[in-house]
Amino acid sequence: MLFNSFSYLWFLPLTVLLYYVLPAKRRWILLLGASYYFYMCWKPEYVILIVASTVIDYIAGIGIERSETKGLKRGFLAASLTGNLSILFFFKYFNFFGENLQHAFDMVNIFYDVPSYHFLLPVGISFYTFQTMSYTIDVYRGKVPAERHFGRLAVYVSFFPQLVAGPIERSGRLLPQLRREVRFDPDRAASGVQLIIWGLFKKVVVADGLAGYVNTVYFDPAANSGFPLIIGTIFFAYQIYCDFSGYSDIAIGSARLLGIDLMKNFDTPYYSKSIREFWGRWHISLSTWFRDYVYIPLGGNRVKVSRLYINLMITFLVSGLWHGANWTFIVWGAIHGVALIFSLATEKNRERLAAFLGLSRLPKFHAGLKVVTTFTIVCISWVFFRADSMAHAMLVFEQMLLFDLGNFGIESAQGPFYFVTAVASIVVLELIQLAMRGGVFAGRVRAIRPAVRWGLVYVCLMAIVIFGTHDVPRQFLYFQF
Repeated sequence: MLFNSFSYLWFLPLTVLLYYVLPAKRRWILLLGASYYFYMCWKPEYVILIVASTVIDYIAGIGIERSETKGLKRGFLAASLTGNLSILFFFKYFNFFGENLQHAFDMVNIFYDVPSYHFLLPVGISFYTFQTMSYTIDVYRGKVPAERHFGRLAVYVSFFPQLVAGPIERSGRLLPQLRREVRFDPDRAASGVQLIIWGLFKKVVVADGLAGYVNTVYFDPAANSGFPLIIGTIFFAYQIYCDFSGYSDIAIGSARLLGIDLMKNFDTPYYSKSIREFWGRWHISLSTWFRDYVYIPLGGNRVKVSRLYINLMITFLVSGLWHGANWTFIVWGAIHGVALIFSLATEKNRERLAAFLGLSRLPKFHAGLKVVTTFTIVCISWVFFRADSMAHAMLVFEQMLLFDLGNFGIESAQGPFYFVTAVASIVVLELIQLAMRGGVFAGRVRAIRPAVRWGLVYVCLMAIVIFGTHDVPRQFLYFQF
């Protein structure tokens, strides 16, 4: 079931209504049933994988807490990690590693056919696997107690608003909210509805509106050289941001209707002045997950500089692989890793250069230059993220370097009306985000009457109705991860 479908339009209100009608002690049953139904609307049999992960971590969590020796605790933790990662590896990475192993065998003339299996990738498997793994790791670290109520743990693993594409919640934050009794709060419900509408605007108006242009120029980069490909890459940066952050907004808003707070997942990342800041504002639930469960266990920044750089690179390479079983994603992660390491290694020299050039006396211009530089690096990495293969990505870069202004790709991408509409949607998005970011403008927006604020919400709603794609709702991009 998609957030941008008519099915969800009746599913969510019905679930919220029943949630507040039921006694607090029985609400977990509704949430579990609704979450499993939500997932089974896609492919029913794959709900078994979620149940398997839940059973593994339920047993492991209690086993860790009851164990008296550290060795036994580690054994239960290892069983949990092995079980979850094995499921993830088989469905998502088995063929990728098998194909690369086959190429390696062929290069040295070893005649062996590596088996391959063609299963449909379970939607959201990377998200709920990381969420359930963080539970057992936190139990092992003593940060949270083992959950003895199996049904409640099952809801934590499968909670429908964030099941498919996050935010990736921590057990210490979500489980206590599933235990407490909440009453319907009109103000919270209103803010939840506003957030859902804002997320839908991002998805069906901005992201889906940009998709036509992006798909056209990337489908045949050889026919779209220079400027059209550059514009297409910038459009893709906004497409993936609005698609993914739109999902997160709808998820957070949906959970808020149920009295549950999910963590903020995006914070206008394209205003970042460095790659480090970008990853503090893009997919925050994932970046903090990798920080806490990969980067810090590797030693974090408590090591010598050379080791610090290695830790960062490993973290970003693993992050790239998490996104997909393709070398393009690994290169995407590597670009961010190299950019961050370069930024850290040259920080003092860049400060001296800025002072020498007089940029320190022009703070706003200097900050703007940093934002443009960071956005450019991010867009370069998005080429690999969007391309189907390394060869496809290289062709895109090769065609970009031709610097042919062409017709902006307008004729090939559904005509000038759609191009102008796409640009206008980005402008509207940025104006609204500026109003949300803070400062004098934001203060003025917040000071206006609620009726005016709701008027802006209705404008977004009308844009969704008029410009949104409703016949066949477009799937969210991060569903493939």
